[in-house]
Amino acid sequence: MDLKKHAQPADTAPRPADLRASDADRDRVADILRDALAEGRLTAEEHAERVEGVLHTKTVGELDVFIRDLPAGHERPAGPAYASAPHRPPPGSLPADADTSVVAVFSSAVRRGRWRAGRRVHAFAVFGSVEIDLSEAVFEYQQVVIKAVSVFGDVQIRVPENVSLRGTGGSVLGNFEVSTMDSVQPDAPVIYVDGWSVLGNVEARPRRGRVVADILGRVRGTVERAQGKVDRKLREYLGD
Repeated sequence: MDLKKHAQPADTAPRPADLRASDADRDRVADILRDALAEGRLTAEEHAERVEGVLHTKTVGELDVFIRDLPAGHERPAGPAYASAPHRPPPGSLPADADTSVVAVFSSAVRRGRWRAGRRVHAFAVFGSVEIDLSEAVFEYQQVVIKAVSVFGDVQIRVPENVSLRGTGGSVLGNFEVSTMDSVQPDAPVIYVDGWSVLGNVEARPRRGRVVADILGRVRGTVERAQGKVDRKLREYLGD
């Protein structure tokens, strides 16, 4: 028995190469291939073949294969390409009680559109279906935990494509699937899905084309506007 091997802690965080590739990642690689064609490093046929492959890639590691033999493929950006989020929020950092609960028993329930995402959301589907759509939600907190339980039911979770997404859970004769991804923005919301399904389905993935344009900016903007109004009133009162 290799004691050293068993003594090493398990690394639950995904490697950057295993992360799902975004449209921006594919565009970056396509730009490198275009420059390589213009420089004469690739023939037209090679360029067309690689671009077609880029369009069908799923992970960042698969993208690197198409530029591995090109000089630009070995250039590293000044900063880290990904802001790796913790696999789980630190213990005690989030409340145990839910800010929002969505329950469907022999029915369906949906939470979508413009709504404020609290720090904890609970979703329960028993012989029913629940949809939690965060693609247009306002994030007041950077960390959001979604507890999803499905018993002979279905829980669908959709998030913007520029947030970080983590998942922990399992299933019994069912399905639990979370499309893990990391945002390139260090202050982007981090959504943790704790799920369990029994003869049901729990699924979380990004909704393409939906992004959080200004991470937490809406909340900051509201506070700054209120502070500015107070300052103006104070200056008027003092005759400044």
